Amino acid sequence: MEEKKDTFEESLEKLRQAADRIKSDDTTLEDSIKCYEEGMRYYNECNEILKSAEQKIELMDIENAGE
Repeated sequence: MEEKKDTFEESLEKLRQAADRIKSDDTTLEDSIKCYEEGMRYYNECNEILKSAEQKIELMDIENAGE
């Protein structure tokens, strides 16, 4: 069974939460590193979603230009 991917908005919110935890005064260095790794994963997910959306828009522009 395929795992459900987060939406852009969900990934962005998780990225913000990871950044907030890193900024917290009571976060240890070890926890900060884990949050950074988690944040980078969500950052990459957001970029992947945006690139896919950009490709779809470019394809629609090409199709509409041909009409």
